[in-house]
Amino acid sequence: MSTTFIRAVETWVPGVDRSPLEFGGGLYGEARRFGNASRGLCFGFGEGLPGQAWEAGRPVVLKDLSGGNFRRSGAAMADGLSCGIALPIFAGEVLTSVLVIFCGDDEAHAGAIELWHNDSAASKDMTLVDGYYGTTGEAFEYSSRRTAFRRGHGLPGMAWDSGLPVFMDDLGHGSRFLRADSALQVGINRGFALPCSSLGAGQYVMTFLSALATPLVRRFEIWLPDASRTRLQRSYGFSEGEGVLQGGAPLIERGQGCIGRSFATGAPALSDEAGSEPRVGAAAAAAGLEQLVAVPLLQQGRLMASVAWYF
Repeated sequence: MSTTFIRAVETWVPGVDRSPLEFGGGLYGEARRFGNASRGLCFGFGEGLPGQAWEAGRPVVLKDLSGGNFRRSGAAMADGLSCGIALPIFAGEVLTSVLVIFCGDDEAHAGAIELWHNDSAASKDMTLVDGYYGTTGEAFEYSSRRTAFRRGHGLPGMAWDSGLPVFMDDLGHGSRFLRADSALQVGINRGFALPCSSLGAGQYVMTFLSALATPLVRRFEIWLPDASRTRLQRSYGFSEGEGVLQGGAPLIERGQGCIGRSFATGAPALSDEAGSEPRVGAAAAAAGLEQLVAVPLLQQGRLMASVAWYF
């Protein structure tokens, strides 16, 4: 996982009495010290990064893990983790889990994460709530903080309009990405936008922008429910080694494997044996992919899509 912008992922789930949040699993790649420091923890309402997202009822971006307000700062710094993003997942008003994503960058490995929001009662635009820009430079951050998107326009606006994940594989040369010139200057070439569930007013979209040397993940897939809503079918996939994935799209039964479990439970599902996963394992093994996280996208308690990230 160290060659990707995302370095580690973990899930936190409500306990039997719905509090506190307990460790639900993690994929830590080379961040072994951080993983060891995480497995025995729990977080109450408003406590730590998972608890803050639970309390806020929306995604939370923590741009600096070195501060005293992050409990695992020493292990994070030792393993090269620089920022964290907590995505609470709600089925209606019920929290199913909190997915926490940790990223890292250095001079050769850069990227950006942005949280966008629209409150239709206040504005027709989607504007930046916060962002982490690492080593991408001040010009791109400056441009982002002064950009607003209408529904259907730009990467955040397209995810907002469709209610589904959106991927762009060549940001610097496409007219759909409104900050193309700034992206070219800092080497950002791929973008992934994920609509996020929340309890508050308006719509939230998280965007992940990856630089040339550091892809977001090694492979990703978007899975949508079929007409019967008993199976998931891959609608799109992209691999850093293969490009757009071709061939017949496999079907995964509800509850089958990591991806099917995310459909059945409405919570992220993790696997550190991607090559053994039903329906997708052979392709994962052939590409040398070892780990997989499936992230459900829920709207009003209904699964709209499941996103599979491979490392």
